[in-house]
Amino acid sequence: MSDKAADAKKPGQTGELKRKILSSGNPELDSKMGGGLPSGTLLLIEGSSGAGKSVLSQQILWGALQSGLRATVFTSENSVKSLLSQMESIDLDVMDYLLLGRLRVHSMELARLGESAPVTLLDAMRTYLTKPDLIVIDSFTSAISHAKSDVQILQFFESCKRLCASGMTLLVTLHDSMVNQDLLSALRSMCDAHVILRSEKDGQRLIKTLEVVKIRGAGSVTGAIVGFDVEPGWGMRLIPISKARG
Repeated sequence: MSDKAADAKKPGQTGELKRKILSSGNPELDSKMGGGLPSGTLLLIEGSSGAGKSVLSQQILWGALQSGLRATVFTSENSVKSLLSQMESIDLDVMDYLLLGRLRVHSMELARLGESAPVTLLDAMRTYLTKPDLIVIDSFTSAISHAKSDVQILQFFESCKRLCASGMTLLVTLHDSMVNQDLLSALRSMCDAHVILRSEKDGQRLIKTLEVVKIRGAGSVTGAIVGFDVEPGWGMRLIPISKARG
């Protein structure tokens, strides 16, 4: 056995491998997410429009790149240029990683692909000779809207689980109000981790909250609900719910 393989084993647990922890690069956020995402996690990030799904996925993406990992983003929310500009505006500049080949960004038109969107996306995820450590899909909502059946979507997530079994980490964002509840419940149960983002009005103030529903294999207890702001030049800033509500 190689030294590397031996080091990967947990003391006293023959054959069981340690799972690396993926940090978001934000210690406060990591602490609320059980210490970080274990590698090989399939994470579902759901919420309404403007709730912060893209920002959360971008924060985790930035943390992975900062840790020396390789990442690929499939986005239906941005062009490559607008994604880079958006991340730079909240102090998550990833241009150098793109130039070095450690980050790949693909703008996708899921609505135009129609029923073939899940299959086309899955084929694209499988084509890399050098597999990324992290794949972000932001967002998958249009693919669900145009799928020929719920079975097609469930099969896509099953395929994602198989990719995660090889150690790859996958983040999928979706607009929860656009998905029927039976399918949404099935997807939640299939995923290893599940985060819900909400945005609501309290008088004239917009309140954003993050709920960590589950993270399998987390290093500490999850289930926290916290408020957060997204500030230019700062990124995600977690705040107590009481303070968020004023």
